[in-house]
Amino acid sequence: MEAARPVRGTGRGNGPAERQAPRPGPIPLLLRRLYVLVFIHHDSQRVRIVGVTAKPVMAWVVQVARNFTSDLEDADRRFRFLIRDRDTKFTAPFDEVFKAIGISAIRTPVRSPKANAFAERWVRTVREDCLDHLLIYSRRHLESVLGFYVRHYNESRPHRGRQLAPPLPRHDQPHTGEIYRRDILGGIIHEYGRAA
Repeated sequence: MEAARPVRGTGRGNGPAERQAPRPGPIPLLLRRLYVLVFIHHDSQRVRIVGVTAKPVMAWVVQVARNFTSDLEDADRRFRFLIRDRDTKFTAPFDEVFKAIGISAIRTPVRSPKANAFAERWVRTVREDCLDHLLIYSRRHLESVLGFYVRHYNESRPHRGRQLAPPLPRHDQPHTGEIYRRDILGGIIHEYGRAA
């Protein structure tokens, strides 16, 4: 049996000198925009992803808020204020979910991204550190990638506003020993620690 070889052309005209065997057609790639609902604790800068969807309708946002407040009550965690932007999906029913457990929703002023600086900075950080280097192909894939990144962000990534400490520092790390590197998301992110 012969291996497939390129066919030599005549070399005349503007066509290529060699013609390749036909390749299968392109694989269709469905590019869709996905939306992520994230909560950030301002004091600790801890990030929590609560939902990912392709269609962020009001009913979805309200249901995710109910799930989040239920988790807060189960963990006996409380905070007083929820700072949110003016997106049309955050309506009165969304605010009522938080009001029911004693949390006041505060809307940011119009066209003032500095009023919600922690969220704006987190979006920039996750894009630069992670999402700009990957091709996300589904909602589940995005949830998985963000799960790894949020764990890294909360437990290992240094934060200047916290004197280079992560929001949830690991106290079980030894202070002496050989330094090792652990790759996350295929080597896009590196975490360093000391071997025990």
